[in-house]
Amino acid sequence: MAELRYPILMVHGMGFRDHKYLNYWGRIPAKLEESGCRIFYGNQDSNAAIETNAKVLADRIKDILEETGAPKLNVIAHSKGGLDIRCAISKYGLGDKIASVTTMSTPHHGSVTVDKLLKLPDFLVRFAGKCTDIVFKILGDKNPDSYSVFKSFSTKEAEKFNEKYPDSKETYYRSYAFAMKSPFADMFLWFTSLVVWLVEGENDGLLAPRAVKWGDFKGVVYSNTGRGISHCDEVDMRRCRLSRKQGDGVSDIPEFYKKVVLELADSGF
Repeated sequence: MAELRYPILMVHGMGFRDHKYLNYWGRIPAKLEESGCRIFYGNQDSNAAIETNAKVLADRIKDILEETGAPKLNVIAHSKGGLDIRCAISKYGLGDKIASVTTMSTPHHGSVTVDKLLKLPDFLVRFAGKCTDIVFKILGDKNPDSYSVFKSFSTKEAEKFNEKYPDSKETYYRSYAFAMKSPFADMFLWFTSLVVWLVEGENDGLLAPRAVKWGDFKGVVYSNTGRGISHCDEVDMRRCRLSRKQGDGVSDIPEFYKKVVLELADSGF
């Protein structure tokens, strides 16, 4: 594997935190470390507002650069984490510190399905947000704001976000989409996938490809079986191979990330 010039900062998505013994990214970091990569984590809240997490990430980036002496970092972000890091780079002028941002299934353009769900009475959405905040406060979040997060996933708010926080010209941005091959391919996400399928078509259980295209879009990624790849599979939630079969498509998520990083290394990052 070609040598990566800069360390990797891995930025998690909504609903989880960076834990030492329960890694959000499953076997992926170990696979990358075996290949010589230096791995660091964002350590931001699970359900804080994008701008709140952006400040945490900005401080984290400065700490990592001081610790390592590296001039820049590469970032790999999943789901909402991609919005958190984009905001951090733009709001705090960190373009010269971030060589690349690779987003995995990040709702850059918002969700049409969320648009429809937010047509529910606002007091119900706020109530759901408050209940969610209580849970994540117990789990360790300092500033959970689930209502704000829910709203940020609408297409209207996504458009506002993209105008307010433009990409840095000094950073290379690329994105990947994923898709299940049927709404029932993942037992954990079958219901949400079915809802999104009815509203938007093909999706990974939460997001349709149209929502996640950003920068240098690398396409829709599938497994090499009839199952496809879900939002959970993207971060190796099950800690096991998708398939033992060979052929076109991904059979093991850590190997996919290794190829993603190899492309960065070959491009001088």
